[in-house]
Amino acid sequence: MKKRTFIKISSTLISGSMFSPLVSWQQGNKIKNWAGNFEFSTDNLYYASSVTQVQELLKKYSKLKVLGSRHCFNRIADSTDNLISLKEMDKVLSLDEKAGTVTVGSAMKYGQLCPYLDDKGFALHNLASLPHISIAGSCATATHGSGIKNGNLATAVSGMEMVTADGRVLELSREKDGENFLGAVVNLGALGVITKMTLNIEPTYKMRQDVYLNLPVSHLTNHFEEIMSAGYSVSLFTDWRTNDFNEVWIKSKVGEGIPFTLQSEFFDATRATKNLHPISDLSAVNCTEQMGVPGPWYERLPHFRMGFTPSSGKELQSEYFISRHNAVDAILAVQRLHEQISPHLLISEIRTIDADDLWMSPCYKQASVTIHFTWKPDWRSVSQVLPVIEKELAPFNARPHWGKLFTISPIRLQSLYEKLPDFQKLMKEYDPKGKFRNEFLNRNIYES
Repeated sequence: MKKRTFIKISSTLISGSMFSPLVSWQQGNKIKNWAGNFEFSTDNLYYASSVTQVQELLKKYSKLKVLGSRHCFNRIADSTDNLISLKEMDKVLSLDEKAGTVTVGSAMKYGQLCPYLDDKGFALHNLASLPHISIAGSCATATHGSGIKNGNLATAVSGMEMVTADGRVLELSREKDGENFLGAVVNLGALGVITKMTLNIEPTYKMRQDVYLNLPVSHLTNHFEEIMSAGYSVSLFTDWRTNDFNEVWIKSKVGEGIPFTLQSEFFDATRATKNLHPISDLSAVNCTEQMGVPGPWYERLPHFRMGFTPSSGKELQSEYFISRHNAVDAILAVQRLHEQISPHLLISEIRTIDADDLWMSPCYKQASVTIHFTWKPDWRSVSQVLPVIEKELAPFNARPHWGKLFTISPIRLQSLYEKLPDFQKLMKEYDPKGKFRNEFLNRNIYES
């Protein structure tokens, strides 16, 4: 392995976006995140294609962070010293049909795994809106899809292999490792280098997707649970400019014994007559099939197709998790800010996620609703509106997505996680000298 390797980004790499043309993640020797809103603080990048190589790098360097698919919008994965890429560790390692699990290299993306599983007759319980994200990184930040009864992507993890700061290889499982496992799944990149992930799988299934237009916000007051449970996965899209949600995307399982009644109207929203993009003015060519056409689960659960190479994202993103029993009040609170939000916004999405038992998950012991903001790429303006939103959502103890932009103070953020002291102890146990700590972790996990 070369002592120092500069990553080269080509247009053939998978990234993701709703909107803009493909651009490079790197200018000169500067490594950028997918959105291009920041440069990593070092260009020292090393590759590892085996656990042994990971161990060698960990023994050699005192500070190091893993570079994943770069879909975070903040500096949670940044390093001022050294970065390691595991992009070659992206293979299916085993499929245990009896146990109902699949084990993969941690760099594997959902877009790679899903067709393989479906071909074998299996499926995952849910997917995020983009399938072009790494499995380990998604689980480490509690990334999610939608669905009243669906946990975030990390809840599918039943086991993991991790190399700790001193080069030890640990095998953790839900069955054998109890509390340590619950603390390690949503790990924020703070505990070690994840090299393998074991996920729970289920029998494959087919889905359909139907879109409705102009759902009056007023219907949330008395029908929120009914609206959000109308399908296996439901998303509401809005630009907050009117008193309607622009679009409602309902993803439903199809098959024997699964009833489905097609409606021309849905709480006064009208059924779309063509495929749509979440931003209605944009082409739907790269969006997953709608109009009630049945298809494989992995071609309906995401909003965007696996088979296209999405662009680098000329956008910024923020997202807040709120307890579901406060959902309507929180949504209406944000709606009242529409004049401040709309000028800087591309689109908002509202989703539901079930509660879980993972220590650092924003859904820990809390069935949640999320309010997501996809912003225009103007951090100066966004940085001014985020504190306004966060103040409005503070009475609901809103927890920000770990991989997106927020301005909540460290003291406030830490107060929202009852298991934070236990997570800090786990960090000290697995990484006593802070090899994996960076400015983001120092500020948000340790600063007082």
